[in-house]
Amino acid sequence: MARIRILPEILSNKIAAGEVIERPAAVVKELVENALDAGSRRVGIEVAQGGRSLIRVSDDGSGMGHDDALLALERYATSKIFKDQDLFAIQSLGFRGEALPSIASVSHFTLVSREADAAAATEITVEGGRIQKVAETGAPPGTMISVRRLFYNTPARRKFLKTVNTEMGHIADTVASIAMGWPGVQFKLTHNDKTVKSWPAAAAPLDRVADILGRDLQRALQGFKFDDGHARGHGWVASARVTRTTSRGIFVYVNGRFVRDRVVQHALFEGFRGRLMKGQFPVGVLFVELPFDQVDVNVHPSKHEIRFAEPERVHAVIAAAVARAVQTADAPRWQPPATALPAGQQPPPAADGAHVAAKMVAEPRPAFGRPPAPAPAAPGAPPAPPAPAASPAPTVATAPARQTDLWHNRGFSSLRVIGQLHNTYIVCESAEGLILIDQHAAHERIFFEDLKARRAGRSGQRSQQLLIPETVELGFREAQILEGLLPRLAAVGLEIEPFGGNTFAVKAVPAMLASGDIRTLITELVEKMAETGLSPDVEAALDDCLVVIACHGAIRAHQALSAAQIQPLLTQLDACDNPSHCPHGRPTWIQWSVRFIEKSFKRLA
Repeated sequence: MARIRILPEILSNKIAAGEVIERPAAVVKELVENALDAGSRRVGIEVAQGGRSLIRVSDDGSGMGHDDALLALERYATSKIFKDQDLFAIQSLGFRGEALPSIASVSHFTLVSREADAAAATEITVEGGRIQKVAETGAPPGTMISVRRLFYNTPARRKFLKTVNTEMGHIADTVASIAMGWPGVQFKLTHNDKTVKSWPAAAAPLDRVADILGRDLQRALQGFKFDDGHARGHGWVASARVTRTTSRGIFVYVNGRFVRDRVVQHALFEGFRGRLMKGQFPVGVLFVELPFDQVDVNVHPSKHEIRFAEPERVHAVIAAAVARAVQTADAPRWQPPATALPAGQQPPPAADGAHVAAKMVAEPRPAFGRPPAPAPAAPGAPPAPPAPAASPAPTVATAPARQTDLWHNRGFSSLRVIGQLHNTYIVCESAEGLILIDQHAAHERIFFEDLKARRAGRSGQRSQQLLIPETVELGFREAQILEGLLPRLAAVGLEIEPFGGNTFAVKAVPAMLASGDIRTLITELVEKMAETGLSPDVEAALDDCLVVIACHGAIRAHQALSAAQIQPLLTQLDACDNPSHCPHGRPTWIQWSVRFIEKSFKRLA
């Protein structure tokens, strides 16, 4: 007796439903995408009980005739691909021909559709994959699909559904993500006969972005465009000071399709490099367009995953565009305070009690490495504790003045220095309000960029030979990756040779990394490439090592600074490419606006 059997069509449809329809939100996604493929300008989504009892999607698209409506319920029936080449140049959101029969196999399903020039609409009723009724009915042009009692005949799948609110949350997120990518289309979402959200057709894409992300966030968005002849697009990113704890604020669209793609997301993070702390996620919306035959959307039945023909090229152009936008968004542009004093003149003494908040620069200051003289105590106050010993610090590094002219005296050097708070934060005044600068983070940024500039301009011998070569053993795949990277590593001073099997010998390293953990550096390089599929940025990996050097060499917290030391630090901070963040991604400054301060003191309603 044969043990291999061909599955019944209804059972195979249920299996397909398990791949395509994991929860009610997936039903909404498939039906809305079909509506958009039909050229709809208005899409309505009605949901009851989080999609358990009803999901209805109606549109004003092209609709279907009697025969097409019947064929649409057959598995692998589609109007969007006809030959092999079409499968590798997909131009529509849906194309696999699995969604409708899969949904119909696990629900009570009704399809009503009418073409614009047809006298009547076609109505088809299906229960558990079996057609129950086909009839003519009255309906406006377009299509309306109703899905009731989802998973009624697959109790195991229904059992794994979450609460009504949770499932409705997934549906709302799905509709919002699609609506973001189609600003010219009107969307309306209702739940239990109550409107959840209505997005009218937007006059400009940014209007839809602001409608979904929030009008308050719109002011923090910086637009950008890119076009390298292969991939082009546009988008918006928020300042690095606006972050999330998850990736929910990232929206990526490739040829109009909302996707979760590691290459594009990695490019977005690369554009924010040095501006985000670990565990922080940026906020950004990216629209990427490229030839249809340069992207494979047939990677997974859910169609959320894609594959680029030239991922490194796409990655490079997006990362560069995002980096430029973020640099513009993060640039501090303060107006000098109205009370700014002429150059070289010291500020007046602080009012009573001001020494509690800040020690004035007007007080005598010793040089780096020596503790300040204690300020006189207020009458009746307990004796001040002894000041902590300040560790020696190097002179502030002289970073090349690449961008001094860019801010036109509206950067850090335009601020009026008031003093230090706890010998850790530099207190400054601008026309906009009060600004605190973390002296360690600021000097760390200056020192880091100075080290990078020195590395870029270094000539002659770039490597330091190791007395005893250091061996690194890798896995099979990682070893193959490293072998292909050897010429690039040699160009930056890392001389590595195969040592048999999957082992390599490190014979020389860049001089500035001679005391670093080379084994960890190399391992991280190849692991990053194995994870993303992209060639790692060797220079960026070396930057990570410079971060450690800069951190150890920068001015420390609890270290007193004189006015003569603070002003050069601010001037050099203006010359940095990224003056608003230390190399670890921490902010170098924070600000309280005059309005916020006055509201806090109840001067404003």
